[in-house]
Amino acid sequence: MKLSSLTKHQVLVATRNPGKFQEMLELMWQDFELLSMEVMPVALEIEERGDTFEANARLKAEGVSRFFTGWVLAEDSGIEVDALYGEPGVHSARFAGPRATDAQNRTLLLKRLENPCILEKQRTARLRCVLVLARSGGTFLTSSGAVEGKIAWEERGNGGFGYDSLFLPDGFSKTFAELPTAIKNKVSHRRNAIMELRRLWSYYLYQNVK
Repeated sequence: MKLSSLTKHQVLVATRNPGKFQEMLELMWQDFELLSMEVMPVALEIEERGDTFEANARLKAEGVSRFFTGWVLAEDSGIEVDALYGEPGVHSARFAGPRATDAQNRTLLLKRLENPCILEKQRTARLRCVLVLARSGGTFLTSSGAVEGKIAWEERGNGGFGYDSLFLPDGFSKTFAELPTAIKNKVSHRRNAIMELRRLWSYYLYQNVK
């Protein structure tokens, strides 16, 4: 597959989460022009039945790419809490049930951590993101990123989405929901996954244009 270093590639982002799409717009480098799912002539719903973030991202990227002529980028992400043995993990978006809201998921997470045996130092956690770039039903590139931190004792901040108001990234006294977007985008799991994807993309460009 020949790739040009001078071409701006249109990439359909396989998510209907406006928060995720906006973050990708802010984080993506200039080679990619991101398109939302609104450009699709038909509504596609890909069931996330995988047992890992990568499996779910592959299902979405490959599934949507069978109906779209061009690149498709999908991601799956979530929070892993050490005191809960990695939960909610791949089930982060539906932790409180199949149709749970972000608020319901956060409420359940705090409730699960109410155990008096769980101390401050045991509230460590990480946000993880896996990206899959696909075309014509097949995966082309896969990348991942994470950010370490801990779970706050209560929700703080009005920004972001998902678990942002509970997550305190290492080195900061504010949650992702309290931090300015520009700072969050320098350390987030999604940023780290996109930087890795960019490195892999640049490598394939080099291999194909040299």
